[in-house]
Amino acid sequence: MKRKVILVTDGDEYAQRTIEHMAKVFGGRCISASQSNPTRLIGKEIVHLILKAPHDPVFVMFDDSGYIGEGPGERALQYVAKHHSIEVLGILAVASNTHHSEWTRVDVSVDRHGNLTEYGVDKSGLADLEMGRINGDTVYCLDKLNVPIIVGIGDIGKMYMNDDIKKGSPITRKAIELILERSGFYVNQEKRNN
Repeated sequence: MKRKVILVTDGDEYAQRTIEHMAKVFGGRCISASQSNPTRLIGKEIVHLILKAPHDPVFVMFDDSGYIGEGPGERALQYVAKHHSIEVLGILAVASNTHHSEWTRVDVSVDRHGNLTEYGVDKSGLADLEMGRINGDTVYCLDKLNVPIIVGIGDIGKMYMNDDIKKGSPITRKAIELILERSGFYVNQEKRNN
């Protein structure tokens, strides 16, 4: 059976704390070793850790730290996303103030007030001018991947304190709920449990 995974294109300490908390909220696991800026583990190492995780969904962080073009985070992300033992439920595409104009399409975004929008969002979680796309530094390869949903989001754990972990990180939580609902994760879990 394939492992159910949510990919996150951010790997700083705020993202780590938030994603670890979300893994507990949703009864999954976070691969904390995938946190770094930039990503230090290679794809094969990350897959090994995913397969050892006791519960799905498994959350994995990737970060290029502003690397131009395809950086280490994106190489690892692509390896994981295409692995035969992995089913990607969705991707949290995190916006940044990149100076290198890397962007990706998104199916929907969650702004810093928790509203769904067809527009992209910027790092602070404000709706952008571009419809259906965001700028980020670890998003260059996302358009090449066949995944059920890509959700745009501002800087995880931040967004002017709107996503602060002390508040339960409501923006990130809403984005993850959307991924789990759209992917059919809950429905499939119920079928397996019956």
